[in-house]
Amino acid sequence: MTTIEFSDNGNTPFEKLIGHNPEILYHWNRLEETFFKNTSLDSDLLEQIRRTLAFGNGCEYCMVKGGRPDFSQSDLKISVAVSFAELFSKDHRSILKSHFSMLREFFSEKEISELCTFISFISASQKLGKIFNLTEEYQQNAVVRMEQLILFKD
Repeated sequence: MTTIEFSDNGNTPFEKLIGHNPEILYHWNRLEETFFKNTSLDSDLLEQIRRTLAFGNGCEYCMVKGGRPDFSQSDLKISVAVSFAELFSKDHRSILKSHFSMLREFFSEKEISELCTFISFISASQKLGKIFNLTEEYQQNAVVRMEQLILFKD
């Protein structure tokens, strides 16, 4: 059971939880759509970051949507972005200027801005999912079950 009741607004369980204010729901959805359709970042990179953050933020609803991150470690751009996202989820206060120097080796200033805002937005969404108790049973697009994620933990 979720920690607050679903509203009548929205198409997904997550949307119904933030849909108590339709204006917030509308703009939240527009921002998410912008990240996935109108940024200079590759969609696979964004998905790998989303998956990484799901585990760091403890959002079961988000974990089962795509499962664990799945990319080749030889793809340095994705590896760097995922490592940065992981650090952000563990302790954003530990991010230093030197981390941005590392990002600049693979990303433009525009991409770094998009990367950081995407990580912040997804983290906020997943933390909401966690505190609203959006669990696996609410995820209609699950590709894996929580029991599988726990059994095959790294």
